[in-house]
Amino acid sequence: MDDALPPLEVVPRDLSAYRAGNTGIPYVHRFASGRPGPHVLVNALTHGNELCGMVAATHLLDRGIRPRAGTLTVSFANVAAYESFDPRQPFESRQLVHNLNRVWSDDWLNGQGDSPELRRARELRPVVAAADHILDLHSTSQDVEPFWVYPDFARNAQAALAIGQPAVHLTMPSGLGSGTPVIQHGRHGLADSDAGVALVAECGQHFRTATADVAVAVTLHFLAHFGLIDGPSSPAVRPPQRRYQLLQTYVIRTPEFRFARPLVGFETFEAGELVAVDGGQEIRAPEACTVLMPARKAIVGREGMYLARRLP
Repeated sequence: MDDALPPLEVVPRDLSAYRAGNTGIPYVHRFASGRPGPHVLVNALTHGNELCGMVAATHLLDRGIRPRAGTLTVSFANVAAYESFDPRQPFESRQLVHNLNRVWSDDWLNGQGDSPELRRARELRPVVAAADHILDLHSTSQDVEPFWVYPDFARNAQAALAIGQPAVHLTMPSGLGSGTPVIQHGRHGLADSDAGVALVAECGQHFRTATADVAVAVTLHFLAHFGLIDGPSSPAVRPPQRRYQLLQTYVIRTPEFRFARPLVGFETFEAGELVAVDGGQEIRAPEACTVLMPARKAIVGREGMYLARRLP
């Protein structure tokens, strides 16, 4: 596993000026154009150390970007975890107790459990439910190319392909397998619903300036795609799109979890090839597949990796 600390090109800034918002919910800002159009939610800091979303959200707010049609909501989700950031342990502020991006099922939200993340999810529930389209901004622990993640519904694929960047897509045909993310809450998790688009953009490594730049660009293109703002210029030729389908989300069971070889993401394995060991269990590739989001550190109960099939 990788214990090396990356360069911190982007670090947290004080967000107290954004706390009040204008919705009655802390750190949630809503701007209605007064003209017909969709309601788009840009959600940042679902994980407290994924700083690119903070950069994109403050870009919108600091520059006074307002919708010419429809409604724009900008939210900072897990500010409590964000405020726990320690540059000596920059990966530790992902969450305080629960993963805020795995608790969006009715069982979790209506249950008796309690944590800072569950309280915040319940507070944000009407914000997420009100949105027609959702962009949830994330980043990765390893320095890999950006990619989309979304439920495998035609409406999501069409929007991601039309926006064009990132050029890599990870689709979830049967959910994530380790909990319910923001983008699958309520009607956005149903194939036959009247919900709009709900996408995660994994914009690159957590602390890189380039990752923050990607998050800003993706956000502006997303808003332009739905007609809320005038579109930024796009490259004349878009890169070829690559699509993957999630096969399995592996959750770590023991502190002895280790990969068979060093991984950062997008490495390929042949069917039956050893990918990792977890205590006495061997995890082998179920078919020729690709590993995404390999864990930097073995933490029991957290995700160790995604196994995905490359689609034609």
